[in-house]
Amino acid sequence: MQDRTISPILEEPRSSESASIFQQTRESDIGASEAHGMGEDQPRRVTLEDYSSFTVPQFFKSIARLEVQAHNITYPHSLIQLRQSNLFHGLPNDDPYADLATNIEICNTVKVAGVPEDAVRLSLFSFSLFGEAKRWLHSFKGNSLKTWDEIVEKFLKKYFPESKTAEGKAAISSFH
Repeated sequence: MQDRTISPILEEPRSSESASIFQQTRESDIGASEAHGMGEDQPRRVTLEDYSSFTVPQFFKSIARLEVQAHNITYPHSLIQLRQSNLFHGLPNDDPYADLATNIEICNTVKVAGVPEDAVRLSLFSFSLFGEAKRWLHSFKGNSLKTWDEIVEKFLKKYFPESKTAEGKAAISSFH
């Protein structure tokens, strides 16, 4: 008969995204690692049970939901597809001002009774980002971005920093 207290053990994944899922340490893992004489310098072992249980990391919801008067808000899929047709990647040649203008223009086409403009802009903003820009948005703590102005400020600070503005001013002033 098998001893049910011993569970199969696998190596922890090396990717930083999936590693955040496995931050909680089970008491049985601590006991097993002490019994085998494992030091702190070795990677933490993860059981099959750890892989089968899933918790949603906090970074999936960095933009807070605003309180609205409407009972049910739904956006047409065509609106989301329209926003995704011109994604912002965060590349040096991407224009963050043009992306924000496009986002506002698209969001202004939607009017829902009891829902402020900022709530629409906040909920559709993440659909405009891809790649590095999407990772940037997910880097904020859960529900830490609460207003549209806050997102615009942080977005422009990241993708159009003051140094870039100074370079543009210098290029204009030194033009002959």
